[in-house]
Amino acid sequence: MTPPRRLRGAVSAVVVMFAVLVPLGGAAAQDAAPEAPVRLARPTWDTGWFQAEIYRLLLQQLGYRVEGPVTMENAEFYEAVAAGEVDLWANGWFPLHDVYIGSGAAVEAVGTAVGDGALQGYFVDVSTAEAHGIANLGDLADASVAALFDRDGDGRADLVGCTAGWSCADTIDHHLDAYGLEGTVEHIQGDYSPLIAETVARHRAGQPVLYYSWTPNWTFGELVPGVDVVWLQTPFPSLPRDQTASVGRTLVAGIPGCADDPCQTGWPPNDIRAVANSDFLKANPAVRTLLEQIVIPLEDISAQNARMISEGGDPADIRRHADEWIQANSATVQEWIRAADPGAVALAPGGADTPSGGTLTVAARALPPFVIYSNGAYSGFEVELIKLLAADLGMEARIYTVDTVAKQIDDIRRGIADVGLGGTSVTSHREHDVDFTVPVLDSGLSILTTAGESRGIADRIAAFSRAIASSDLPWLLAVFAVAVLVAAHLIWLLERRHNPDFAEPYRKGIWDSFYWSVVTMSTVGYGDKVARGNRGRVLALFWIALGTLVFASFTAAIASSLAVSELRSGISGPADLSGRRVATVKHSAGETFLPSIGVGSVIVDDVNETYELLDNGDVEAVVYDAPVLRYYAAHRAGGDVITVGSVFQRVRYGVMVGEGNAELRERLNLALLELVESGIYDRLHDGWFGADE
Repeated sequence: MTPPRRLRGAVSAVVVMFAVLVPLGGAAAQDAAPEAPVRLARPTWDTGWFQAEIYRLLLQQLGYRVEGPVTMENAEFYEAVAAGEVDLWANGWFPLHDVYIGSGAAVEAVGTAVGDGALQGYFVDVSTAEAHGIANLGDLADASVAALFDRDGDGRADLVGCTAGWSCADTIDHHLDAYGLEGTVEHIQGDYSPLIAETVARHRAGQPVLYYSWTPNWTFGELVPGVDVVWLQTPFPSLPRDQTASVGRTLVAGIPGCADDPCQTGWPPNDIRAVANSDFLKANPAVRTLLEQIVIPLEDISAQNARMISEGGDPADIRRHADEWIQANSATVQEWIRAADPGAVALAPGGADTPSGGTLTVAARALPPFVIYSNGAYSGFEVELIKLLAADLGMEARIYTVDTVAKQIDDIRRGIADVGLGGTSVTSHREHDVDFTVPVLDSGLSILTTAGESRGIADRIAAFSRAIASSDLPWLLAVFAVAVLVAAHLIWLLERRHNPDFAEPYRKGIWDSFYWSVVTMSTVGYGDKVARGNRGRVLALFWIALGTLVFASFTAAIASSLAVSELRSGISGPADLSGRRVATVKHSAGETFLPSIGVGSVIVDDVNETYELLDNGDVEAVVYDAPVLRYYAAHRAGGDVITVGSVFQRVRYGVMVGEGNAELRERLNLALLELVESGIYDRLHDGWFGADE
């Protein structure tokens, strides 16, 4: 049963309610906990949701019921918390958010989860920096230096910056103006997630990169300052007018990868603090004390962000990460809970409206061949499909990229996006949060392995045996044996009375005849036994011609099977995986399937890691979603990997829709059926996957 339709942007949105048992023996906690739940919020950036989940679990351990968290924009949250419509969140950035609090007493920042840990800055790759002496953003005023980072041919450096509308975008524009860089540096804006993913890919390919980033963020695990990239200084401290009070704090000590220490980053470090309604804190002193205790190491947040990205970031994953962090820090957590309430005993953690205005907003997650983001443009099977579906609805699809499934689901639930896609398989736990259309693709698992892998003599003997067993040779040998016996009897009957080479009696002559039949059919023909009669010679001519065809068939069957065996390295299907090293992806259908056939596996967080393991010889095969592996094999340069066997273990992919938006789901389902009936879907499908998918 789906919940009632929610109004977009409503602060009092219907959210998931999390019940918690009141601690046994904790009478003080029971007295302190209000009947109304704590209304928790979180920001729009999913790299801050880990902290929100930790706070939610800690409040529950303190004995409170928690409602949410509900996702809000910065200004929306501060207005709501001041009005008492929500109680708190864990994601205040100060001094950046000072402008929201003002001088009133309705809102307070409480505690400091991360002190001076939210850093921001500009980065270039180490190779280019060292080769050209780049250590300062001001170095890009030199047109020849700026041209090193020019990707679009306009002569200016392309600085991958902030999404338009983010506060950091204004600061970057201010810096380019203040440092006289507008003529040599272009601020590249768009969806930050795909832009920074492209930047990481370019760095891996050995190309120069120039970008903005912040901590905590998963990018610092991919491009490590001081190892992969240089943290650029700015020529002098300068901030927009509304941040001038912090201009003296932009000189930061201990910055890795910076030429000087302290480093002139151009950005003041921020404290990450909880923000709560003042009246709420006054009524709940135990909550205030708890918020004052909480400290979350920056490196733990960064590590979780990296896990969230690599695992795809389902809501259940983020909740699990928070639960694991609390368990790993259980002693410290117990101290926090006791400080907030000495009598408490901590417990173990345990849809949008139908779119209007002609636009279907799509939250996409890049996963070729479903969604491909390259050179600022989207392509892929599901991209083309959603454009066709939107056109059928009389709408235009507007696509933007997010990193995780959790972000897709949250954007859909808040009405930011109408649908979500990107190779999203239909699973029971996702059905708890969103609805799906009818499957847009019904596929399964496949096996990726190396082509032409070098093997030793033992492997080659085994491969030859498998080739013989899997070819047409066994039944050809049976036919050959029967034919030889028939021919031996015929030549004996025709030649026995006048040819001493085929003597009587039968027991002696039949062996001579059998010998003649074999050597004649093989076209060896030693000449020691020959037919002398006309009928015997006719039989011999026929038998020689037939032998040529039979042995040609033998040769072709063996050669074909050995060639396939060489290509497939002895793996042609799931039955061949036993005893081999196989890689698959965490939380995928492959992880569930392999143990079911008795195959242990190497589990990694991202499909790209499986390709590296295969390239390095650490595994012999990869089992994962067939469309993804087949696309990779088809587009991999060199043709050194192939998918083998047929698709197995069914996997269905759908388009995510808000739970309260049955009307949109039905319209999309109807449009999809119309595309199928018209044949358009089949042409699109075959263009991406081939007719045999």
